[in-house]
Amino acid sequence: MNIAIASGKGGTGKTTISTNLSLYLSKNQQVILADLDVEEPNSGLFVSGELVEEQIKYNMVPSWQPAKCTLCGDCQNNCEFNAVVKIGQQILVYPQLCHSCYACSELCPEQALPMVGNRMGVTKYFVNNNLHFIESKLDIGQEMAVPIISQTIKYINSNFDKNILRIFDSPPGTSCPVIEVAQNSDFVILVTEPTPFGLNDLILAVETMQELKKKFAVVINRFGIGNQEVEKYCQENNIDIIAKIPNNRKIAELYSQGKTLYDKIPDFAKELQKITDYIFQEKFNKK
Repeated sequence: MNIAIASGKGGTGKTTISTNLSLYLSKNQQVILADLDVEEPNSGLFVSGELVEEQIKYNMVPSWQPAKCTLCGDCQNNCEFNAVVKIGQQILVYPQLCHSCYACSELCPEQALPMVGNRMGVTKYFVNNNLHFIESKLDIGQEMAVPIISQTIKYINSNFDKNILRIFDSPPGTSCPVIEVAQNSDFVILVTEPTPFGLNDLILAVETMQELKKKFAVVINRFGIGNQEVEKYCQENNIDIIAKIPNNRKIAELYSQGKTLYDKIPDFAKELQKITDYIFQEKFNKK
């Protein structure tokens, strides 16, 4: 079962939930934690392990071969992302815009746009007892997160037993990177906070999951601050709130030191157990 930990905005506690839940569960079973917030992964600040493998990741982009090209312009017409442009007697390729769809290359009548690898980042695999930790990170200057997220999920599917529980620490927001993670997940946990900003971004995240037809539930972090509008919204829309992480100064102090919480704060561990019970109920229902 693939579990995505997501949110409508950054800073709500996705990584806190992802890392501690993964370590908590790994006490009794094998767990995969994948940090798919590839623009700025930070799960590794809280999860240590032995480095097993490191892979350079490439996305495929067209390379113009002027000797073969007849300047027919089909490539420009077939590109939905304006990554290939005909200007005068040249074909310009913009790798930052390319989605590696192969349309320009496959539909070129002269085969003048072969696809070549363009480095975009790195994926690392660590092991810590029962926890398998995969971290992917975009290179500086790379703008598209979706290709490396997609390749990371394929890496997991190819190298690990499908019966191992997988937890995806997702990017924040509701844009393409989040959708790439969510559509490859069986269940999504939306982390929010009980504030007007938290509610606004939760509504956006809920609408996104509904559009994707994904099962989801909510975890309220920093419970005790703000107001009750998030709870009211969830109640009115029949959305399950599966845990409420208390607004505890000790949690903030330990987090700022890069330390885990599940083994130091009993109230936090109780909420993780509620999440665990719900997840395995969903897994059973899925079967």
